[in-house]
Amino acid sequence: MQFLKILFWCLLAFIAAVFTFGNWTTVSIQLFGGLVMEINLPLLLLLTFLIGFVPTLIYQHVVRWRLRQRLAAAERALASTRSISEAALPDVAPTPLPPAPSPASSPIPETI
Repeated sequence: MQFLKILFWCLLAFIAAVFTFGNWTTVSIQLFGGLVMEINLPLLLLLTFLIGFVPTLIYQHVVRWRLRQRLAAAERALASTRSISEAALPDVAPTPLPPAPSPASSPIPETI
């Protein structure tokens, strides 16, 4: 399975390299104030991808962190509730009483 993952990433890197070398052209972008920026097309595509991907990735990490915090708080509350309820409940199995002594084997002598 690890071999297939490595093969997939190598194939993806090869396709990206072929795309980069095949489209290495300069693109002009009109900026504000009459400014013109010239940038290579692969770099422009990488920047636009990262502009869309990074905020989404940050949002996803924040949501996962908040959910982990809520889960940890819920587990702590459950543990404290369990400990309180265990302390409040009596023993489930009562302790057995010792057998009653028979009158013939009484250790205390009878005095009349």
